[in-house]
Amino acid sequence: MAEIVEIDVQSERNTNVSTVKPQRIKITRASDDGDKKILQKRIDDVEICVPIVYGTIAFWLGRKASETQSHRWTVYVRGATNEDTGVVIKRVVFQLHPSFENPVRVVECPPFELSECGWGEFEIAISLFFHNDVCDKQLDLYHHLKLYAEDDSGPQSTKRPVVVETYNEIVFPDPSESFYARIQKHPAVIVPQLPVMLNLPTKDPNEKKGDTKDNPLSQWFINFSEADELLKLAAARQQVQAHIIKLRRQLSVIDGLPLQSWKPGSNY
Repeated sequence: MAEIVEIDVQSERNTNVSTVKPQRIKITRASDDGDKKILQKRIDDVEICVPIVYGTIAFWLGRKASETQSHRWTVYVRGATNEDTGVVIKRVVFQLHPSFENPVRVVECPPFELSECGWGEFEIAISLFFHNDVCDKQLDLYHHLKLYAEDDSGPQSTKRPVVVETYNEIVFPDPSESFYARIQKHPAVIVPQLPVMLNLPTKDPNEKKGDTKDNPLSQWFINFSEADELLKLAAARQQVQAHIIKLRRQLSVIDGLPLQSWKPGSNY
């Protein structure tokens, strides 16, 4: 069971370069089942951050297209710099408008995307399901499909699509050791370095570590330039927090004092 805490940051992206403040979705465990807690040993005071982008790209099909099939669009969930997120996400469910045949579409492997044709705009529900050692609760996101640009001063073009994307950081605190071992060197995930004395299972060197950089739509993806820098700062901040927690524990042992609870971001 998990509780999803979302820090809402609204923003619009009208160009292929974005310098917006990232939105963070923190997933915390409300409680642990006793048996699962034994099977999945967790690493305390560590946060794993997974940057994702979800959105749509819509192409106008031109004047010869029918009224009900005027646009071809794709909805997707991708890594912030197009890395394969399948190491964290197990499957994605897209809920389309009821007028579509089979409106609930399930994508079991990356790239997590689907394409359709139509004429109208509507809200798409996107549900992310994670691997068993990551999280046992789905994350629900919502995205509004846009077929027409906000700036409609010029004529429509079949060559330049309408792109609307949202950047998020999904944060998993206190990850399981198996999860950490699988993703500790994966480019799609930001992972803090652990103390040397912490012995974790080694990652399978033969495990496939793919990406989606060859996606034919990648030339239209938004470049979240400032977000990349903020991610680096977030990773550094996690390192500092982990070091502070470690020092506090050592001081408590030396002084013979009980360890006081401390939360990241509090005064010290």
